[in-house]
Amino acid sequence: MAGEENRLKSLGKAVWRHLPRGLRRAGMTRISATLAPRPDPVPPARSEGVIVAGEIAGASGLAESARILHQVIADHGKARGLLPLGLPGFVEMPPTEMAPGAALLAVVNAPILPPSLLRLPRGSLRGRRVIGFWAWELPAVPPIWAEGAKFVHEIWAPSRFTAAALEKMVPGRVRVVPYPIAAVDLPAEGERADFGLPEGMVIVTTIFNLASSMARKNPLGAIAAFKAAFGMRRDVLFVLKLSHVEAYAEDLALIRAAIGDAPNIRLFTETISEARLRGLIRASDVVLSLHRAEGFGLVPATAMLLGRAVVATGWSGNMDFMSAETAGLVPYQLVPAEDPRGTYALAGAEWAEPDVEAAASLLRRLADDAAGRAAMAAAGRDYAKVRIGAEPLLAALDAAGVA
Repeated sequence: MAGEENRLKSLGKAVWRHLPRGLRRAGMTRISATLAPRPDPVPPARSEGVIVAGEIAGASGLAESARILHQVIADHGKARGLLPLGLPGFVEMPPTEMAPGAALLAVVNAPILPPSLLRLPRGSLRGRRVIGFWAWELPAVPPIWAEGAKFVHEIWAPSRFTAAALEKMVPGRVRVVPYPIAAVDLPAEGERADFGLPEGMVIVTTIFNLASSMARKNPLGAIAAFKAAFGMRRDVLFVLKLSHVEAYAEDLALIRAAIGDAPNIRLFTETISEARLRGLIRASDVVLSLHRAEGFGLVPATAMLLGRAVVATGWSGNMDFMSAETAGLVPYQLVPAEDPRGTYALAGAEWAEPDVEAAASLLRRLADDAAGRAAMAAAGRDYAKVRIGAEPLLAALDAAGVA
């Protein structure tokens, strides 16, 4: 009997592994949504502080945003703890006492929220306001996100772009709350020499996580723009900093092929701390984000606050803290979103196809005009300080009755 049971389990796992990734995720979300603990239908009018939950120790943008949110909430005396929350195998969840009466701010995207909540004790959400802080990068969200919406009283989105997409799914329950990066310290470790970078060269840098979708982040477009701008010039260096390359060998091979034997392009793949990552940004002259879509844009936002000129696609979430006067905005055309991984395989979805030649022209202008580059960097820093400070987060906490 036990042997037959094990055989069936093995067969079930094999079938599961051969299902398309999107189908597996949707199945996981729907099944767990029937089992996970739910909050009360009506939230309490008042909450005693906030517990910030998410992939707290992770190296992703969502993890860093959770840490930023917690820091600002703590600075204003409203933090009631950090709660690791996520999928088994990705987030370790040691036994944790949740402060009674505190709201739960779940920085866990909608499809992952129900299986993550399954790991909490039954009844842990009763009498508690639950807020989802969700990021998404297209003008509409997949239907499966509606399952996660059943577990939150309200949703906060980091940009107007993301909020508009979520509002179509849950009208009246979405608030724009930008990541309050300007309200936290941004320690940066390392100078050029610490990264093996030469002095006396203009350095253009692109930074992204391969797990965040190569098609969306568009490094091949960034490489093409740099090559079109500078060819083999030896006074300009392109630094391409990637993370999580071990899981995406095919993507990495495409990037290496695009770089070819260019002597003025360097590829960094080692994992470094957030402080070291900011050090790399500070060591750069221009940060390039030739993305096809962004829910917010943590890297370009950080670059602006660190006083670095930014060239970025002029579409999606980053437009909340950029303008034509404060960044080099690359024109684009909207095209059908095509993602080989299927993450953004949404019927009718569009994203931006940035103009590579226009990006090259902007890069050349900034590289050859140090004074203009410094002026753009200063304007960008001042603008970002105003646009992504603590005020929207504090207003959202007040509106949610968090004392």
